[in-house]
Amino acid sequence: MIKLVFCLHRLPHLSTEAFRDYWWTSHAPLVKQHAPALRIARYVQSHGLEHEFDAAMQASRDAQPRYDGFAELWWASEDDLRAAMSEPDALAAGKALLEDERKFIDLKRSSLTFVRERPVVE
Repeated sequence: MIKLVFCLHRLPHLSTEAFRDYWWTSHAPLVKQHAPALRIARYVQSHGLEHEFDAAMQASRDAQPRYDGFAELWWASEDDLRAAMSEPDALAAGKALLEDERKFIDLKRSSLTFVRERPVVE
């Protein structure tokens, strides 16, 4: 399995609640709609919590401010990922998702990377 981890910051004009609502009620169905063309095997949204331990955890590691959320997308194989990056239907689906992401994600402050999981504790 190949996974994309997308660390999200919301656009500055959006409240945390507005960001989460749009991401869940508008963007998630769009991802689900385009998942077959993009060969996405799994999609998970992790919405950031405003927890009492945030500041202490950040301070203990001299960490950057927290992200507003994380999107994780899985592909069954590298061949599926390559198809998602090259087939015409997949390219059109990816374009539609990017256009929607621009409505709620601060793309310049967010980051994404492809990873291969290596479980330690299960």
